[in-house]
Amino acid sequence: MNPLEAYGIHRFYRRGDTEIAALRDVSLTCAAGETVAVTGPSGSGKSTLLHLLAGLDDPDGGRIDVAGQRLSHQSPSRAARLRAAHIGVLTQSSGLLGHLSVQENVRFAASLGHARGPAPAELIDRLGLHAVRHSLPRTLSGGETARAGLAVALAGAPDVLLADEPTAEVSRDEETTILDLLTRWRPPGGTTVIVTHAAAVAEHADRVLHLVDGRLT
Repeated sequence: MNPLEAYGIHRFYRRGDTEIAALRDVSLTCAAGETVAVTGPSGSGKSTLLHLLAGLDDPDGGRIDVAGQRLSHQSPSRAARLRAAHIGVLTQSSGLLGHLSVQENVRFAASLGHARGPAPAELIDRLGLHAVRHSLPRTLSGGETARAGLAVALAGAPDVLLADEPTAEVSRDEETTILDLLTRWRPPGGTTVIVTHAAAVAEHADRVLHLVDGRLT
């Protein structure tokens, strides 16, 4: 069983009277232990694909499975339960709850996932966040925010880690740190999908896929 599979995905949007194809017949199989980078120009459908793989949106055609279970076209509550149990999402906006400290954010994420996940205190320490564990997200630097977002994404021991431009808001030195952490902490027996514009990020993947005009090339 592969951690993540997508079959013949289509996604369309309407702009006035015009129908725009964001994704066209996209199929993707991610094997256990694999890191896959998805690259492509702006507007190619990368973020749309990531939202579909996370169960945050439904395709207009095709099917998405996570950990052997259908994720697409479920009720919102069912999709949320599957996401909490199997998927960690690292976004440019970090996914941190602004009214909770770093430590509280990680503990909350851990409570939604698998009991087998790493202890929140271990994640905080190993990701270099001990000094800011009681800090609110708005007080963090770009690198601290990225690492805190990664801690939250990993807290539930996900089978699938989805990362959207994980180094977009960090310095070059911090980019190296984040990439090393993504490699070191990727889900054991699971899969990681990284959407990125950056060649340096894609080089850390086992496989690189290119999206152009909504199609995988």
